[in-house]
Amino acid sequence: MTQTGLFWFNNDLRLHDQTALWQLANRVDRLVCVFCIDPEWFKPNGLNSRAMGQQRYRFLLESLADLQEALTDLGQTLLVLEQRPVAAISQLIEQHQISHVGRSAHPGIYEQRQWATLQRSFPGTRFLETDTFTLFHREDLPFAIDDLPKSFSQFRRKVETLQVPAAQKAMTYLPSPPPLEFTSIPQQQAALNTLFKGGERAALTHLGNYFSSEAASSYKQTRNALDGWLNSTRFSPWLANGSLSARYIHSCLRQYERLHGANDSTEWIFVELLWREYFQWYAIQHGYRLFTPAGITQKPVRCCFYPERYQRWCHGNTPYPLVNALMHELNETGYMSNRGRQIVASAFIHELRMDWRYGAAYFEQQLIDYDMASNWGNWQYIAGVGADPRGGRHFNLEKQTREYDPDGIFINKWQGGEGNQPLDSLDAADWPIMPPRPRS
Repeated sequence: MTQTGLFWFNNDLRLHDQTALWQLANRVDRLVCVFCIDPEWFKPNGLNSRAMGQQRYRFLLESLADLQEALTDLGQTLLVLEQRPVAAISQLIEQHQISHVGRSAHPGIYEQRQWATLQRSFPGTRFLETDTFTLFHREDLPFAIDDLPKSFSQFRRKVETLQVPAAQKAMTYLPSPPPLEFTSIPQQQAALNTLFKGGERAALTHLGNYFSSEAASSYKQTRNALDGWLNSTRFSPWLANGSLSARYIHSCLRQYERLHGANDSTEWIFVELLWREYFQWYAIQHGYRLFTPAGITQKPVRCCFYPERYQRWCHGNTPYPLVNALMHELNETGYMSNRGRQIVASAFIHELRMDWRYGAAYFEQQLIDYDMASNWGNWQYIAGVGADPRGGRHFNLEKQTREYDPDGIFINKWQGGEGNQPLDSLDAADWPIMPPRPRS
């Protein structure tokens, strides 16, 4: 009897190191490859933004177009459906008598619920899920997920000596699809201001260029720079949607060390991969608490939502030139340095006294490298409701400006000093127009 499989692409838009797809392809005679563009991504959420902004959507469409081309070379194609995933995949299972459904494991609680719903709805279908988004498989970890260390330092000590699984080579064969009515990928938007092009080929080109340079040997000294293409690795946009595998980055890093020698900088690249790794398992462990005001601490949080302050922060019109410049960069390019993200998040939480979740949600909308676990985990970290044993981080904006933009080059480039206004408007009696702070 012919076995027909369905592979649900999600956070793994590539053919290299694609264990999940490889395992499914070896079990079926025919294969449907599908990606769902969820209409809910574009609807306003309860945190004053949307899940999918313009830059991020542009990057996604480029990645899908690249994946479609790569699949075509293997006699396959990508079915892109603008539907809710559970409804779309349920319909395909019924129409084509799907015997196996496969995907890469996802750390998101909503994505996990979608997977569980499909399993309950189709008990006669076999569901295969594999860890491809992380460095390690769940079974590789020296602890159960419920016993995940409470801080990154503890996590690092437990896992840094583990053997990272080898990255698989790119797929060279896939079963053919059954007869299907394929829809084209939605029209890409007009070119926007960005240095990043979506897709696996662009990811691998950048990876090769980075490790062909000597930048990795000085990474620890340059990683906090606000600007400069090779001052940081810039892998994050492709890592975020799975166009690039973390395991493949790790293998390239170790190859670089064999050729050029290891030092503190090359080791710090590995540390950054471990930070990303920690937050993936952190998201799986804590589920919905990743999105609650009190985070994983469940302690009372003093904050509020001031609409004017929120808009000033989003549009880079605060009394803080460095924050303004960073937000202008984010809005125009969909990207911001890691140091910049810490600075603007700290200002949002501590200077503006805002509910951290609104800032995290705005980052989700704007960042082309939005990674659910890393984004929400890092915002919790800065807000003091997450994994930081110090109880949060408050960055001194004047000190950060002196240290990372002493000559004002970045502020001038992104016009951080223009339109600089007081934080709150005043009424006729010179009283701030803002809602009262909640009583404790």
